[in-house]
Amino acid sequence: MEIITTAPQSEFVLHEDKYPLFVGGFGAGKTEALMYRAMLLKDKHPNNDFAWYAPTYDLIRMIAFPRWEALLLEAGVRYKLIKSPVNELQIDGCGKIIFRSMDNPQRIIGYQVAHSFFDELDTLKKDDAAYVWRQALARNRQALPNKEKNTMAVATTPEGFRFCYDAWERNPKKGYSLVRAPTSSNPHIPEDYIESLRDIYPENLLEAYLEGKFVNLTFGAVYRNFDRVKCGSTETIKPNDQLLIGQDFNVGNMASVIFVRRENGFHAVGELMGLLDTPETIRVIQERYGQHKIVMYPDASGKARKSVGASTSDLALLKQAGFTVRAKNKNPMVKDRVLSVNKALEDGKLWINVSKCPETARCVEQQTYDKNGEPDKTMDLDHPSDALGYPISFEMPIRKPLARSVPMIGGY
Repeated sequence: MEIITTAPQSEFVLHEDKYPLFVGGFGAGKTEALMYRAMLLKDKHPNNDFAWYAPTYDLIRMIAFPRWEALLLEAGVRYKLIKSPVNELQIDGCGKIIFRSMDNPQRIIGYQVAHSFFDELDTLKKDDAAYVWRQALARNRQALPNKEKNTMAVATTPEGFRFCYDAWERNPKKGYSLVRAPTSSNPHIPEDYIESLRDIYPENLLEAYLEGKFVNLTFGAVYRNFDRVKCGSTETIKPNDQLLIGQDFNVGNMASVIFVRRENGFHAVGELMGLLDTPETIRVIQERYGQHKIVMYPDASGKARKSVGASTSDLALLKQAGFTVRAKNKNPMVKDRVLSVNKALEDGKLWINVSKCPETARCVEQQTYDKNGEPDKTMDLDHPSDALGYPISFEMPIRKPLARSVPMIGGY
């Protein structure tokens, strides 16, 4: 197959080491590079099977399957996609590609392949990624002609100091080679794409998401952009204010953060902490703020969750109380919610009245990451900060702009 590639993509596609890593910024063409490498090797080894690994089966169905079908159709290659139960792409006269989810490594058994490809391996926790790598390595043993070597290739966005950093940059073993691709290496991205990323992401993430560098994303303070002075507010609730309330559900430890909206953004001006359950929270909100219009931004899991002894879900109870409820079908990823809060703090769109919200300020100030790179939940600092984040991530979500792929030409 003849293709057009960027310089980093070309280096990765043609790399002869057993374990090449293509680590790049957003829009650098990571998945395309991985697919191009797979097609080149498929042309070289048509009688062998390959494995393709993605973070979840949803991403396999929504991204991997459509992209592979588009690639094969454009190349004029006949194929048969069998989605269930085997999740295989059978290529006419050229073996098959077996698709597996990295969040279900127990299914990485019972087959052998010659080459393996991992899309966004670094989105997994370090120990989980290491386990997936070992499982796949055991499957990557199908014999090749002329005793050629089996390979395993990875394309990923850097997500802090995780598995890919340890294996390819900090202490690489023989055969582990790294190709770095900044976003700017793709000449086909829109002219304003890089600037739009700068507008969206906090400064500390841009080295990772624009330059493809491993940087500290998950150590230290979770809400590193919070400063009591710089982000402090003196706003209070006024008689005609609409109140926006972020709600985290926990039996015996409910957390509500009350916001008002001003010209310069959202101001946290009140909190309710430690209430028993949703009915009690509703009662207190109605007693204290009944003269105001109430808009709730709850934890989306409340759609299915029920307070003890209740026959109605927590979200339904909020609606029955006359509150407007704004919640998606499921919560955003924790990482994305944290990004939304940090970006809002950095941009001066989120403020906290520390005297009115002492617990919220304390938790946002003190919560750190645990050993797995997740916001720590062992110090009882997560409920107020979660409640703070629900309305911010709903109203100011991080939306990555789309970048154009590197075009492909020629045929298979």
